[in-house]
Amino acid sequence: MAPPTWLWDGRVPEGALTVGPGREGIGKSLFCAWLAAQVTHGRLPGVHEGSPKGVIYAATEDSWERTLAGRLHVAGADMDHVYRVEVEHISGTSMPLSLPRDCDAMADAIRAHNVALLIVDPLISVLDDNLNPHQDRDLRIGLEPLTKLADETGCTIFGLAHFNKSAGTDVLSRIMGGRAFSAVARAVIAFARNTRDDDGSAVISQVKNNLGELGLPSLRYVVESVEVQTPSGPGQWGRMVITGETDLHVNDLLDDAPPDRAERRENEAAQDWLRDYLTEHGGEAASAEAKQAAKIDGITERTLARARTKLGITVRTEGRATFWRLPT
Repeated sequence: MAPPTWLWDGRVPEGALTVGPGREGIGKSLFCAWLAAQVTHGRLPGVHEGSPKGVIYAATEDSWERTLAGRLHVAGADMDHVYRVEVEHISGTSMPLSLPRDCDAMADAIRAHNVALLIVDPLISVLDDNLNPHQDRDLRIGLEPLTKLADETGCTIFGLAHFNKSAGTDVLSRIMGGRAFSAVARAVIAFARNTRDDDGSAVISQVKNNLGELGLPSLRYVVESVEVQTPSGPGQWGRMVITGETDLHVNDLLDDAPPDRAERRENEAAQDWLRDYLTEHGGEAASAEAKQAAKIDGITERTLARARTKLGITVRTEGRATFWRLPT
C-alpha cells in the first residue's frame, strides 16, 4: 500500500489516466503543449519537479510539422525530450497508432526514453477501429489496458476528449463517446470558454479526482498568438498562458459555451436554407409548412428556431396560423 503520487500536484495523478474534455477551439491542445513543456523542464509541481522527463505526443488531427511542433516550441518545450509516435508495420510501411494493440510497444518506448507523460489528442481517435466508441463495454476494452499501461510504467496518460451536444451542466455525462471515459479515468480536467467576461479567457476546472481533492480552485487562461521565424518564413502559433485562479467553474459555464465548429456550420446552413425558402415564397410562408419542409431536408426544429432568431424573422398571426416573414 502506498499513497498516490502526482505528475501535477493534486490535479494529474502519476501512473494513471486523466481525461481532458472540452469544446473544439477552446485551447485543449495548447494546454497539452504547456503541460509537455513543464514536464520536459521538470517545472511542474509534483513528483518530477526539478527532474526533466520525456513526453510522447500522439496526435491524429493535427500535422506535426505545421501545427504541433510550433505549438510545443512556443510553449517552451525542450524538443529533445519530446517524441512523436510512428508505428511501423512488419512490412516496413507506417500505420496509425491503435490502442490497446500497441500498448506493449508503447511500454517499451516509455521505459527506453524515460517518459513521464503520454499525451493522446484526441483519445477516442487511437482506440481500435473494431471498438464502438459509443458502447461502454467496448470503451472499457480499449481504455482499461491504457490504465494498466500507465500503472505498470508509472507514466501518466493524458487524453483529450470533446463534448457532445447534450444539454446540462454535468461535465462527465457530456464527454463524447460514452460514460466509460470518465469512469475509467482517475481524474478529469475540463475546459470551457469564459462567457461571463468579454476578454477571450477560458477556464480549467477539476471535475473528477478519485485520488485527491475535488474542490481545487479553477484556473483562468488566455491564448496568445506568437510569431516565429522559420526557414520557410514567419509563422504564428497559439500559446496558452495561465493567468491565475478564478471563482468560476466549468459547470457554471457549460451551457453558456458557444457552439463548436460543427454546430456553427449546421446553424449557418439552416440560416441559408430558411432565407432561401422564404425568398422562394415571396418573403413570407406559413411556419407549419416551413417546419415540415425543413424536417424533410434534415433540419431539426431546434436548429430551425435558432436560424429564425438569428435572421430576425418576424412572426405574423392569422387566426390559428402563424407566418414567418423575412425582415425588410
